[in-house]
Amino acid sequence: MHALIRKSAVAHVRANSNFIHISTSKAPSIKETGLYGFHHLKTPKGFQRFVDDAIERSQELVNYIAGMPSSPKIIRAMDEISDTVCSVIDSAELCRHTHPDREFVNEASKASLRVNEFLHYLNTNHSIYKAVNKAENDSNSLTHEAHRAAHFLRMDLEKGGIHLCSEKLDRANELAIDIIQLSREYNENIITDPGHVDIFPASKIPKKLHHLVSPIYRNLPGSSKGSWGLRDKTKEKGFRLATESSTLQGFLQCAPDAGVRKVAYVQGNSVPHANLEVLDKLIATRHEFAQLMGHKSYAEFALHSTMAASPEVVMSFLLEMSKVVRPKADQEFETIQDFKRENSGDQDGGLDPWDEAYFTWLMKSAKYKLDSSVIASYFPLQQCIEGLKVLVESLFGVTFHGVPLAPGESWHPDVMKIVLHHPTEGDLGYLYLDLKSRKGKHPICAHFAIRGGRRVSETEYQLPVVALVCNFSGSSLAPVRLNHSEVETLFHEFGHALHSLLSRTEYQHFSGTRVVLDFAETPSNLFESYAWDYRVLKTFAKHYSTGDIIPKELVESMVGAKKMFAATELQRQILYALVDQTLFGEQPSTGIDTMAIVADLKRQHTSWTHVDGTHWHTRFSHLTNYGAGYYSYLYAKCFATSIWQRMCQEDPLSLDTGLALRTKFLQHGGAKDPADILNDLAGSGIVRSCHGGIIPDITSLCKEMELLKC
Repeated sequence: MHALIRKSAVAHVRANSNFIHISTSKAPSIKETGLYGFHHLKTPKGFQRFVDDAIERSQELVNYIAGMPSSPKIIRAMDEISDTVCSVIDSAELCRHTHPDREFVNEASKASLRVNEFLHYLNTNHSIYKAVNKAENDSNSLTHEAHRAAHFLRMDLEKGGIHLCSEKLDRANELAIDIIQLSREYNENIITDPGHVDIFPASKIPKKLHHLVSPIYRNLPGSSKGSWGLRDKTKEKGFRLATESSTLQGFLQCAPDAGVRKVAYVQGNSVPHANLEVLDKLIATRHEFAQLMGHKSYAEFALHSTMAASPEVVMSFLLEMSKVVRPKADQEFETIQDFKRENSGDQDGGLDPWDEAYFTWLMKSAKYKLDSSVIASYFPLQQCIEGLKVLVESLFGVTFHGVPLAPGESWHPDVMKIVLHHPTEGDLGYLYLDLKSRKGKHPICAHFAIRGGRRVSETEYQLPVVALVCNFSGSSLAPVRLNHSEVETLFHEFGHALHSLLSRTEYQHFSGTRVVLDFAETPSNLFESYAWDYRVLKTFAKHYSTGDIIPKELVESMVGAKKMFAATELQRQILYALVDQTLFGEQPSTGIDTMAIVADLKRQHTSWTHVDGTHWHTRFSHLTNYGAGYYSYLYAKCFATSIWQRMCQEDPLSLDTGLALRTKFLQHGGAKDPADILNDLAGSGIVRSCHGGIIPDITSLCKEMELLKC
């Protein structure tokens, strides 16, 4: 939506220097700086000056562009504006999500809003629009990448409404600001209102779940006010469960009492209630904005510059996927239901949504004898970071080591700074790791591109700087150990980071994850596969106390358990994408009922019942940052599976594999057409044409999941 900013994929590493054993380069002395190396950010108020300087420099460049220099110079100046503005917005977003000092967070929020307001001024600047059009039409004097940049800059400006009359443009700018504020409100509500449920008596909660709950007490019937000191005799002990998503999932997986699971599920999927209204407003505002831009729906507006190109192509793909996965997902549903009936003794009992996590985990544990604590014992955080090091060294011949943080550069003592260094090319980029949960930190796993790579001159390249943020639980007193899903998340987010760090685009407008929406998740999904391959895991997954390498049999059991209900999980992702696509599709004149839409889609595309009154979609944050684009994860899953099977599976850690991934894929960022990148990397057939757009070939995914392709 911002004319000069190509959206970075945000989708997730933080380490305590007390226990991360990575060699650190020595430096005689380091000058004091500010957050992330920006000298302005030594204090919270520095964000004000950071914004002032960005606006001042951008205005100088706007005036230069208005003088109509040569087309290459126009594109270079436009990219510097983009780089200048992005550095403020991306730094502010990272600060808002991670900084423990509320003053820094508040100033970052103000800075973000100020820069977004300035962007609306840039979006309405006809001198910029005229210059970009001139450059796009002057293709003979531009390189291929520069001409592609001109094309996307022109399209991005038109997405902001530059081509509209002044009255419509003013309204578009108002709506754009409203969309930002509504999205922020929606996400803040998810954080501040996770919901909770009180469970009595305490005996209903097994001891193994006590780490997820807090003790509470209530008066027993007939107790008098004067007996408050006799707690054990006059008060009943219970537990309070905060129904935040990850906590709720862990609770449902291990809670044996069906009644307890039900109340937890219903409560957790009925908050935050305020987001029903916020989402209604967001849908209406985005729809009005899209119609101002000449589109029938927000989905059409969001998709016209993607590989898919239209909502019709996306829906065709999703419906095909739903049809292909349905038979196996239904088989899995029947298997779970039969297992529940056997265990409960009720041969006519149905399967409820709150049963899924509990009975699937029981079935996996029974078949593969898995113990989550045993698995986690092989994944201490420091060893997982060692795994990232192994990846880059094996694949790309690149070293991965810590460097000292300058005074003022870090935002928390746990943060580490890593440099990727190539023996002949030199430093490739810098990575901040911020992995552990803490009070006041948003519970996210995300990749933040603080600074994009770009060619500054013939002899100088601006190195990318990114931050990897996760929310792994632990304390400073004991090493953090990850469950395997967290290892997978770490590798996923590292895939995003590598996309940024290894790209070598001329313009930061295309650096790393600044690609079309439905291509952004492909590297991250590809690197998830590395977290499941024993040849990779044996290089770093070692027992925290004995140092023993993770047994091959254990990994085989983990993979087997993963496959047990894979169709059900894929069906869930398809449902999420269908919900996202429908909510932001064409709107009836009477408005829409989001709860009814979600319920209907679940009934149409799954065998699971919908619990009336619940609204899980009001805590689905992807509706804000991936509006009409959640299908991208399914595109990525298909693309990544094909790449893995064709390029990586035979020898996942070879330098030849890494060379192909880097030179044919990662280094191009968004500077090359994604279909060309995919075909060049994995060969023809990885993509298919469909009604004027592009969809993935699903053959490789069907093969991996043993689905019968239609």
